[in-house]
Amino acid sequence: GSKIQVSLVREEVRTLLAASVESKRKFVETVELQVGLKNYDPQRDKRFSGTIRLPNIPRPKMTVCLLGDAHDCDKAKEMEMPFRSADDLKKLNKNKKLIKKLAASHDAFLASETMIKQIPRLLGPGLHKAGKFPTPVSHSDDLAARADEIRATIKFQLKKVLCLAVAIGNVTMTEDELLGNIMLAVNFLVSLLKKRWQNVKSLYIKSTMGKPHRLY
Repeated sequence: GSKIQVSLVREEVRTLLAASVESKRKFVETVELQVGLKNYDPQRDKRFSGTIRLPNIPRPKMTVCLLGDAHDCDKAKEMEMPFRSADDLKKLNKNKKLIKKLAASHDAFLASETMIKQIPRLLGPGLHKAGKFPTPVSHSDDLAARADEIRATIKFQLKKVLCLAVAIGNVTMTEDELLGNIMLAVNFLVSLLKKRWQNVKSLYIKSTMGKPHRLY
């Protein structure tokens, strides 16, 4: 069962949103879930990694670029989604700097199924290293929906330190939308931990410029 009460989380979400309205920023603040772990040794214990799709898109402005065959590039062009064709990728000549630049220019990538096998050959390990290896799409897929799926998906991954932070929303969301994302994200994270709640030291939510609000 969950160790955090919905009523408490709702209260903190309300406070966070109110504070954000008060000190209105020129950009849309992201809301992060910050997690502190305990009784965990990243050197010895298995480092976990898991992804989950949230009911509400945390970062609607996240840019998704298609690496496509002719069919998919045409579709992307029509809907004004950024894309690169196989020829565009060949022109990068496996130049590490240019590939790094491509990886940095978008938050995530989709790739036509027909192209996915060619990507390591065309681009080397650059996208993989950046943690942005493309998600495959088929010709029958709705590209906009696939891009939104990526925008709604968050990843919990333990590296060498015992704290994690993931974007679980933004301040334009309603209280209910944020609450739904937070509860799902927290319960999913806990399910990845070896000792469940005994591994959780603290949970906070924080907007980009706001102060942290403790949930646990």
